[in-house]
Amino acid sequence: MDETSTRRSFVTLGLFIIDEFAFMDEHGRPTGRVLEPQIGGGGTYAAIGARIWLPPSQIGMILDKGHDFPGPIEDALLQYGQEMWMFREQPQHATTRALNSYKGENPSFEYTTPRIRITPEDLRATGLANPKVLHFICPPARALAIMSEVQDGWSSVAVYEPVPDRCIPEELPALKKVLPLISVLSPNAEEAFSLLSIPLPPTKTMIEKATKDFLDMGVGKEGSGWVLIRCGALGAYMESRATNGRWVEAFWAEDVDKVVDVTGAGNSFLGGFAAGLELSGGDIYEAALHASISASFVIEQGGLPVISEGSAGKWNGDNPFRRLDVLRKRHEHHKD
Repeated sequence: MDETSTRRSFVTLGLFIIDEFAFMDEHGRPTGRVLEPQIGGGGTYAAIGARIWLPPSQIGMILDKGHDFPGPIEDALLQYGQEMWMFREQPQHATTRALNSYKGENPSFEYTTPRIRITPEDLRATGLANPKVLHFICPPARALAIMSEVQDGWSSVAVYEPVPDRCIPEELPALKKVLPLISVLSPNAEEAFSLLSIPLPPTKTMIEKATKDFLDMGVGKEGSGWVLIRCGALGAYMESRATNGRWVEAFWAEDVDKVVDVTGAGNSFLGGFAAGLELSGGDIYEAALHASISASFVIEQGGLPVISEGSAGKWNGDNPFRRLDVLRKRHEHHKD
């Protein structure tokens, strides 16, 4: 198959997960709160972040369907567009599941079934090879393996999201090895600070310093890449060695009551970023504005945002391009 003939705008190697939940008080006793299993996984949220802007035919993600894959969850996924999901039957395996436990205010996350890794070779087998943007979430050593598999004939913008539990100082040597091969490094602020042994809490000044520290390690070929640090309510900060740094606001920064659940916000941010690159012809700043809007739809509720039936282009009852216009004007006002 010609890898450029059906080239997609955004493909993720991230996983689909069925999230299950347990709620306990600070002493470990069940609170009685019950939450039904939900669609989860960093790959899923990233794909939806891109879908807010792009048609399903321009997005690609492999989903492994175990023998226990719930029909209602498949139906829910198909509402976003069948073409974006490459379902792969895995009758010998259980669907990937994870338990999200809350003990008082302290969350924890653990997989309860084995994960099935998705590789660039899998993308070749499903017609998703060489997308315009390739997104992956993994430890640095795995990122290096991924990039070694796509060096021949691929021209994808590689957006690397370090997996949270490996954002520790011990991983920095491995991270330095992969940075020259990727286009965009995007940890969140806490992850960036942990990798660099910078004490919390994050401040804008220290986030800008962390960005420069990563750039000095040589992101992209000949240092041509970007660092994009996601900072929650503070927004996001991006910089390359050739371009002055710039902040992009969180859309709901001025109305925090709209923030219900930040699960998946960072993943959806990067999906929106990829879509913004496509729609703007590669403008990084415009891409980050799109990214902020994608995250704004994800954090308004628990679970994925709702694509509105009967009103094309609306999510949670609102038009993302309307929000984009609001965010652009807010930035123009602050610039004056």
